[in-house]
Amino acid sequence: MFMDDLPLFQRDDHKAVIEPDRQQGFIFPKKMLMAFVTETNFKAFIDQQTARVVGDFHTINNDYSIYACQVDGHLIGACLAPLGAPAATQIMEFLIAYGAEEILAVGSCGVLVNTPENQLLIPTQALRDEGTSYHYLAPAPAIALNVPFAQALQTYLGPQAKPVKTWTTDAYFRETPAKIKAACDHGFEVVEMECAALAACAEFRQVRFGQILFSADSLATVEAYDARGFGMDSHIRTMAIGFDCLRHID
Repeated sequence: MFMDDLPLFQRDDHKAVIEPDRQQGFIFPKKMLMAFVTETNFKAFIDQQTARVVGDFHTINNDYSIYACQVDGHLIGACLAPLGAPAATQIMEFLIAYGAEEILAVGSCGVLVNTPENQLLIPTQALRDEGTSYHYLAPAPAIALNVPFAQALQTYLGPQAKPVKTWTTDAYFRETPAKIKAACDHGFEVVEMECAALAACAEFRQVRFGQILFSADSLATVEAYDARGFGMDSHIRTMAIGFDCLRHID
């Protein structure tokens, strides 16, 4: 069958030539926040914490510092996360290799149905319309996020957050009316670029992953796209909520 010959579906579970542990001796907190926010807002949040740098992830065009923060006597890690499934998953692999066991991502999403801006959302399932997840798990249309973690987040946050199914895409500029309709027809109400890949990586590496999204731009009316405020008002607030969740959820 032709589909079986596509490279994306040729999965191999053997050890890779390049592994994420670079023998650098870092030790990261077991609980970690990955923040898909602006560098300015991430720095402003870290400046409010009792934090120290415990590692650095170097790429060809950027460097990402990993922080350990003291929060009410508990150690919680934090790092700025890059946009897009491949880059974000590289950072996640690095975090896991040096000790992260529970990872909570926070970031924005576009809405496909009428939803106010800055609404908190907890993904329960992600449509795998990206490539990275297929290198970790067998092909499937969607992936369920870690159920106990998602339920714990929902219970802790209560009515301020609602469960949602998200569409993870690789192509920001290929969110066509037909694809939006297809996603909505299957119950996917928001769109972003990392969730499915991060959930697949976490499942493969056997760590716990969850995500808190906040609504940003709107594609609910395809004839009149609305960037709104891109959810900027939620950046620092949602990082603080993420820390609070990691502090109180076991």
